[in-house]
Amino acid sequence: MTGVTTTVASGPRASRGRIDKRQAILDAAFTVFAREGYANACVKEIAAEAKVAKPTVYNHLSDKANLFRNAIEVAADTAQTENLAVIEQLTEPGDDLQAALTDTGLKLLRCYASDRSWALRRLLYAEVTRFPDLLETVRGSGTNRATEALADRFARLTLGGRLHTTDPTQAAEQFIALLTGPAEARSKFGTAQLSEDALRDIATGAVRTFLMAFGRASTEAEGAATR
Repeated sequence: MTGVTTTVASGPRASRGRIDKRQAILDAAFTVFAREGYANACVKEIAAEAKVAKPTVYNHLSDKANLFRNAIEVAADTAQTENLAVIEQLTEPGDDLQAALTDTGLKLLRCYASDRSWALRRLLYAEVTRFPDLLETVRGSGTNRATEALADRFARLTLGGRLHTTDPTQAAEQFIALLTGPAEARSKFGTAQLSEDALRDIATGAVRTFLMAFGRASTEAEGAATR
C-alpha cells in the first residue's frame, strides 16, 4: 500500500518538474537567441543559461530549430496575454472615453516597448527568411487575437453611440498603428529607451487622432457640415 501511494504521489511532481524544466530551457533559449541571434547561438550556451545538461535540452526540444520555434511562440503568447489583459479593461471604459483610451494606449505601449517585446520582433524579422511560416504563426495566434479583441470593444462602443465606425477591425488596426508607428520611430526600433513621458505623449497623440476620425463629435461635425 505504501509503495503504491509513493509512486502515485511522485507522478504529478515528476510531471510538474518536467514542465518547469522545459519552461526554463525555453526562457534561456529566448535570452540566448535575443543576445546572439539564431546563427551564432548554440545549444551548449542555452543549456548553460538554463542550468541544465546539454542532452537535457535535446531530450525536451530535439534540435536548435525546434528550440527557436518554441521559444518564439512562447514569448509571443506571453506578450499577447499581456496585451489582451489591457484591452479587456475597455469593456467598462467609464464616462471619459478619451481618458480610458489613453490609459489603454499607454498600457499597450508599455507592453510593446518592453525589452522582451522588442527582442521578439527583431528576432522574427531577422529570421523570417529562415522560418517563413513562423511570422504568420505568431501573427495568427497573437497579433490577430489582440486586434480582434480591440475590434470587439470598438464595436460595442459604436453600438453604444460612443464611437462611429462601419469597420471596427479597421479602426482597431489603425489605433494600434497610431501607437506602434511612433514608438518604433522614436525608439529606433527599440535601440533607444523611451521614457514614461514619451510613451504617454505617444498615447495621447494617438487617441487624439483616433477620436478625430472615429469619435462621436467628429462625426456630428461632419454631418453638420454636409447639411
